Amino acid sequence: MTRLLPGVIAMAAIVVASNILVQFLFGDWLTWGAFTYPFAFLVTDVMNRVYGAATARKVVIAGFATGVACSLIGTQIMGEFGPLVTWRIAIASGTAFLTAQLLDVAIFDRLREEAWWRAPLVSTLIGSAVDTILFFTLAFSASLSFLEPGNDVSWANEMLPLLGVGPAVPLWISLALADWCVKLGLAIVTLVPFRVIVQKIAPLGS
Repeated sequence: MTRLLPGVIAMAAIVVASNILVQFLFGDWLTWGAFTYPFAFLVTDVMNRVYGAATARKVVIAGFATGVACSLIGTQIMGEFGPLVTWRIAIASGTAFLTAQLLDVAIFDRLREEAWWRAPLVSTLIGSAVDTILFFTLAFSASLSFLEPGNDVSWANEMLPLLGVGPAVPLWISLALADWCVKLGLAIVTLVPFRVIVQKIAPLGS
């Protein structure tokens, strides 16, 4: 339990912060939550490296439970345009988080014995790509409107230039691409804290 607690606390803090910050826009394509959520992969990978895949999965489950609680609370809070969290967003968020994080754990574990940077980098890149695809598709694709028929997502399917400069695509594609670019950048940047944190706590996990 002692080894779990720091990871659970860190993961819960990231999930709660991201659920709050996603309400605030950053530019035309992002929210502030896009800059905090990717650190969930850092927590998962540190726990995986130091304590193993089983412990990392427990931290993921704790993060998932926290996310579900945040979503349920959000569905009960009314904003200017309705609930802060729609049921479709809640489904997309939970599905994307659990799938991507568990995939991250599995890939990291498979690459554990290779160069120190390969497991966290590859697992995070693949996991974050899956996370982005699942979340934005489930949350906003017009083809999946049956998930919550009463939720109007026509605004997300408006045809606009990709990131303002490319070919015309549904708005949610631009939002997804911008989000993934942030995750890509942070996957590289967080290799430094990953290395530092692991070196500091690895003796405690052995």
